[in-house]
Amino acid sequence: MNLKNSIKLLLTAALSAAVCVSVCACGSQPEKQQSTTDAPTTAKVTEAASTEPRKIIIDSDTGADDASALILAAKQKNVEILGVTVLVGNVDLEQSSKNALAALELAGCDAPVYKGSADTFTGELKYANSVFGNDGMGDADLIHPKKQAAEGGAVDFIIDTVKNNPNEVELISLGPSTNIAKAIKKAPDEMKKVKRIWTMGTAGLGAGNASPVAEFNVYADAEAFKIMLDSGLPITVIGLDMCDGDAQWTDEQFVQLEALNETGRFVAKSFGKIREFYKKNGSESVMNCDALAMMCVLYPGFVRKTINTHASCITDHSEAYSQVIFYKEGFTYDMIKNDFEYHVVLVSEVNKSAYFNTYLEAI
Repeated sequence: MNLKNSIKLLLTAALSAAVCVSVCACGSQPEKQQSTTDAPTTAKVTEAASTEPRKIIIDSDTGADDASALILAAKQKNVEILGVTVLVGNVDLEQSSKNALAALELAGCDAPVYKGSADTFTGELKYANSVFGNDGMGDADLIHPKKQAAEGGAVDFIIDTVKNNPNEVELISLGPSTNIAKAIKKAPDEMKKVKRIWTMGTAGLGAGNASPVAEFNVYADAEAFKIMLDSGLPITVIGLDMCDGDAQWTDEQFVQLEALNETGRFVAKSFGKIREFYKKNGSESVMNCDALAMMCVLYPGFVRKTINTHASCITDHSEAYSQVIFYKEGFTYDMIKNDFEYHVVLVSEVNKSAYFNTYLEAI
């Protein structure tokens, strides 16, 4: 992730119908609650979660929102975090590495962290210091990891892990797609063995935050996102439009989070700069898209609706740069050939009202 996730969606224009190494399986599953008539509870969200062990690699430009997602994943009993690969995005590569290490250590997870891309396919870097703070974690003196990043590069780690675990590894992309795109270009045949790629990116069917039509993760390296989309690999997209409304975290919820335990305090304090940024822009609540995207991965019951699509990323340097257009399977567009392959699943509805309480129980 990532916020990257703008304060208010600037417009509601609908775009065209438009996821062998150290293993972490840490923490405990959320306890079930009694359901209510007002909104589905955490039980309804988590009861459909897979009980089969899942092997994941998390790719992250670790800021506060990414860190909260890493912690959520580390608290699952049925998840093996094979490794965390980091890259430039919210912050520079070195800070991204430190932030990921600190979050994993707090969660009691010993999964290795591998450094990846310090650049983008265009060579242009776009940081989000004004939103996340200089360290990406609210400048709250939270980042003091005891460990260091593992030897070896992130791209080779991704390739080797997918190769050694054919059709088992899910890649979860919480930042720009540079590491994944480099892996696809370097080893296209090996990468065909990936089970699924989950990406928190695009504006979905709503509006962007980097521009009216573009979301930060895609905008940071649109060429990389296009390589990933055009690869033909199975991809699930969770866009900005899933993170607004009832999914946004309020001041009262941050109070609950901070009072919960050490982990809650860490997450709450890391969002300090983000909350300031939102308030300056007139919003009393904030998006946390990365943890929400992770919840889509971990809890199938959290996802209510999806759309099978062909997705196209615009890399022309125009006002539409890094916009992702979704072509809906089964819908005939009058002026085009409609001869697409529909390998991109777009999440179109999640249980927003249950998001915060489910996260609170998980940590």
